[in-house]
Amino acid sequence: MLFNSFEFLLFFPTVVLLYYFIPVKFRWLFLLISSYYFYMNWKPVYAFLIFFSTIITWTAGILISQNKNKRLKKTVLVGSLVINLSILFTYKYLGFINDNLNELINFFNLRMEIPDFDILLPVGISFYTFQSVGYTLDIYRGDLKPEKHLGVYALFVSFFPQLVAGPIERAKNLLPQFHETKKFKIENFKTGMYLIIWGYFMKVVISDRIGMYVDATYNNLDLHNGTTLLISTIFFSFQIYCDFAGYSSIAIGAAKIMGFNLMTNFRRPYFSVNISEFWSRWHISLSTWFRDYLYIPLGGNRVSKPREYFNLFLTFLISGLWHGANWTFIIWGGLHGLFNSLQKFFKIDKLSFRKISYQKFLFFALNFTLVIFAWIFFRANSVADAFTIITKIFSQPGDIYIGSISTLMYGVFGLSILLFKEIREEFFPNRMKLLQSKNDVISSFSLSVLVVIILSIGVFNGGQFIYFQF
Repeated sequence: MLFNSFEFLLFFPTVVLLYYFIPVKFRWLFLLISSYYFYMNWKPVYAFLIFFSTIITWTAGILISQNKNKRLKKTVLVGSLVINLSILFTYKYLGFINDNLNELINFFNLRMEIPDFDILLPVGISFYTFQSVGYTLDIYRGDLKPEKHLGVYALFVSFFPQLVAGPIERAKNLLPQFHETKKFKIENFKTGMYLIIWGYFMKVVISDRIGMYVDATYNNLDLHNGTTLLISTIFFSFQIYCDFAGYSSIAIGAAKIMGFNLMTNFRRPYFSVNISEFWSRWHISLSTWFRDYLYIPLGGNRVSKPREYFNLFLTFLISGLWHGANWTFIIWGGLHGLFNSLQKFFKIDKLSFRKISYQKFLFFALNFTLVIFAWIFFRANSVADAFTIITKIFSQPGDIYIGSISTLMYGVFGLSILLFKEIREEFFPNRMKLLQSKNDVISSFSLSVLVVIILSIGVFNGGQFIYFQF
């Protein structure tokens, strides 16, 4: 069930109304059933994977906490990690490895046939796997006590607002909230509705609209020159931002209306002045997950400089692989690992700017250039396509492809509103508040205008969110 579908617009209000009317002691069960129903709308059989992962990690958490034998604890932890990551590997990466082995065999003209392995990737498997794995690791470290109520823990793993594309929640934040008695609060409703409406605006007015232009160029490279491909790459940087941040905004807003607080996942990342700051603002739940559960255990920055650079590079390389079983994602992750290492080497991460200045603008421009360059590999259909795009950008300028004038015009219009809002929040946080004005008349009017824009020029073709494929 997509957030931008008619089914969800019926499903969510129904869930909220029933949630606040049913007895408190049954609310966890109602939300659990609702979450599984939400997920089973894609392919019901894959609900068994969530259930299996839930049972394994919940049991592992109980066993780890009840045993004092360190070796036994480690054995249980490793067993839980192997089982969960093996499921992720089978569904997400086995086909990729199989294809590359076949290409390698053909390259050396060997006579060996490896059967094709092609199965549908379960929606959200990377997200709920990391969330449940993080829970087990927290218990093993002694940072968290296990959840003894299996049903509540199952709800933590499958909570529908953030189930399929995050934020990747921490058990310390979300689990205790399921034991609290939630009462309807008008403040939560207002904040939640603002986040939901803004999320829809980002998705259907900006992302899906400019996505048409990006698809038309990236999927037909032979028909387009370097100038058009450069514009498409810049557009894609906003397409993926508005798509994913839009989903996160809807998820956080939906949870907020029911009284639950999910972690912030985006914070105006394109205003960053270096790559590390970008990752402190982009997909925050994933970047902090890799920091806490991979980078720091590898030694983080408490090791020699060469080892620190290796830790950074490896972390981002694995992050790229997390995004997809394709060499394009691996190269994208490797580029960010390289950028971060170079930033550390040249001590760009030590720079700070308290106010707007030309130096800050220069570093912002450099960082944005590096980010959109890496996006080429993320969006390209293949590594060969990525290099074709790069070559054309630097060697084949030409006229700009316009495509559908209405698509381009509406997309630019939406981007203008986005940039106005984000510039205000970044540099003038206490001025010109419209959507979140303390004046109810101003905020209500602003949200109403936003709804009219969404209904007037939004793309309602059920376009799937980009991060669902991860």
